Amino acid sequence: MSSTRVPAPASPAVKDQRFAHDADASAAPRGLLPVVLTATFMYALDFFIVNVAIPSMQHGLAASSGAIQWIMVGYSLALAAGLISAGRLGDIHGRRRMFALGLGLFTAASAACGLAPDIDLLVAARIAQGLAAALMAPQVLAIIRTAYQGAAQARAIALYAVTMGLGAVCGQLIGGVLIRADLFGSGWRSCFLINIPVGLAALATVRRSLPESRAPRRPRLDNTGTALITTALVALLLPLVQGRQAGWPLWTWLTLAASVVLLVVFALHQRRLAARGGSPLVPPELFRGRVFALGSVTQVIFAAGQGSFFLILALYLQLGRGLDPLASGIVFTVLALGYFASSLRSDVVAARLGRQAVTLGAVGMALGLALLWGGARVAGDAPGTARVLWLIPGLVVDGVGMGLVLGPLTGASLSRVGNHLVGAASGVITTLQQVGGAVGVALVGLVFYGSLSGGYAHAFESGVLVLAAMELTLAGLMQLLPREQ
Repeated sequence: MSSTRVPAPASPAVKDQRFAHDADASAAPRGLLPVVLTATFMYALDFFIVNVAIPSMQHGLAASSGAIQWIMVGYSLALAAGLISAGRLGDIHGRRRMFALGLGLFTAASAACGLAPDIDLLVAARIAQGLAAALMAPQVLAIIRTAYQGAAQARAIALYAVTMGLGAVCGQLIGGVLIRADLFGSGWRSCFLINIPVGLAALATVRRSLPESRAPRRPRLDNTGTALITTALVALLLPLVQGRQAGWPLWTWLTLAASVVLLVVFALHQRRLAARGGSPLVPPELFRGRVFALGSVTQVIFAAGQGSFFLILALYLQLGRGLDPLASGIVFTVLALGYFASSLRSDVVAARLGRQAVTLGAVGMALGLALLWGGARVAGDAPGTARVLWLIPGLVVDGVGMGLVLGPLTGASLSRVGNHLVGAASGVITTLQQVGGAVGVALVGLVFYGSLSGGYAHAFESGVLVLAAMELTLAGLMQLLPREQ
């Protein structure tokens, strides 16, 4: 493996008219990371916490299974569709301003979710929550990327990765605890209402804790590009998240084909706008360098593996092994512990190994998935929660590998992006993570459900073998990055 160190980003820091970035960590106020990471944990958690609350919601609101599905679909679609535009809005109007607006709206939408009297209002509030999360998410990476330099930046991105991962893997546990506690008789509503005090506390410290920054030339928002990319992403993701349950009817294939056409039209529009000296939503120059272009592909592969892994693991534990949501969440904490331990040190590993830190993590994940395959083979489909113990070694190893991938991969993808493009780049990265998650759930879901005739253990084994191949592909692609990465 290469021992080359990951260099500090080469592009100069942008000096905003209200805030000048110093070359070291002292440029960033002390409270910056707690505020942005709190918001990151909230929107990551809300993507997964709903899983355990679905049965209670359906019973309490007397909702159909089709309607209840939109509680998840509405959030994910709104989040993915709004990320790129939101990243550019941060470049234009100020990243702190857009972050604060998103945080405030997310808190308000969480209150609306928790107080919704019927399924229609709950779905509408979830869509609003997703749009608010989209407004926040790219600003977090952009603020970190512009407020910190060198080793401090790598450390901040590592902590961002810790937070994202913990929000994902702890969602099921936290949701199970809240529903079991039934605070003030709130039941499933506490999964949303818990965001109110946390969001208000974070919002109160935004102005004094976060520096303002924006692109130096104040680009204009590309309205045509916004409409094209939003429509294209909805057309791409909607059939992916609903196709399998609907039996892949004709409309899903027509919509997927339309998304490809729309994405091509969007790319051509961005090139023409850039050639005329305009302000494209996704500047084509982002993809001229091998680092960001290849980093974008690896982000999709990694996200595809993670989104689908959480799904099939939850299905196997609850439907195959018979665990309740809380017990299943406790099993997820084994994964979280491995992830937490390695991600806290991922910046140090990346400083020593460069791009090969991601390679090490991806190979480790493949090994962990192989151990999970073996554990599921031994456990079989026989009843008894004790057989879940066979999964623990694989979960630990997979969690450790995961922690070594997310932070260094994100840092490498953004390392050569100039500060004037960091908002747009952050929007692209976070969007690709959402797209990758949906693609992974669709593809690995097909393998999993297609293997159910042999039992849940067999379906889980089939799924993790596909995921292991994806992680090895990620490790191979990292070898195409420049050595200094």
